[in-house]
Amino acid sequence: MTEKVLYEKRGPIAYITLNRPEVKNAIDLDVHDRLREIWIDFRDDEELRIAILTGTGDAFCAGADLRTHVPEWDGVGPSLGRDKLDDGFAGGITRGLHRIYKPIIAACNGWVLGGGLELAMACDIRIASERAQFGSFELRRGMHPADGGIVRLVNTCGVGIALEMELTGEPIDAQRALMTNMVSKVVPHDELMAAAEDMAARILRNDRRAVESAKETIFEVVGRTLDEQLKVECLFGYALCGGNPELVRRSEEFLAKQDRGRVGKNASAL
Repeated sequence: MTEKVLYEKRGPIAYITLNRPEVKNAIDLDVHDRLREIWIDFRDDEELRIAILTGTGDAFCAGADLRTHVPEWDGVGPSLGRDKLDDGFAGGITRGLHRIYKPIIAACNGWVLGGGLELAMACDIRIASERAQFGSFELRRGMHPADGGIVRLVNTCGVGIALEMELTGEPIDAQRALMTNMVSKVVPHDELMAAAEDMAARILRNDRRAVESAKETIFEVVGRTLDEQLKVECLFGYALCGGNPELVRRSEEFLAKQDRGRVGKNASAL
């Protein structure tokens, strides 16, 4: 039987691939449960530092598989929202397990729709194939995002693009997604995974504690006042400086012009 989600560990990188191309990698209840197991394993495996998430076929993810989710929701009433608070979409990475501070890269290989857009937006960095299309079609079905789709669109792209995408239900292409900061880069389709791995390499050259503390700090400052943001950044940043033994070694490498990824006169490779 074909696995619905592929999970592979190569050194410090976890590769997670949605593998239901016949339904555009829609997430049914089995996939939801399997993804929860994967995210927990990724979080707890000390050998893993970063994850790359993608899909097979011509879609990253088309969202929830309505064949299994609609019967789960039908007739439950408003209490469904309260019941779902601790159990976000796609295994909980959108809400519930969203505070995994290891970086996650979404390699958006094709259609990114509905809950698939929520899943991509829950990742830290999105790289798009030139073929990618991004859309929030839930309003066509009598609902709207409930697992971080609206929140992350507003926080990442702004109110204007969130209103346009949600109210019209029309998709945008990869170049428009780049213009709105939804994705960091658009690359030829055949170069997508290489671009994601290059991004991973640039993250991996950095100190692990610093990377994870930076992600946590960014999460903590979202939505706060300026004074609160400055306080949080100070507390997290100087706590890292005062408690990270790698600081001295890496600073010495920098001063000796021996740090990885140096550019210019004393260039070095990643």
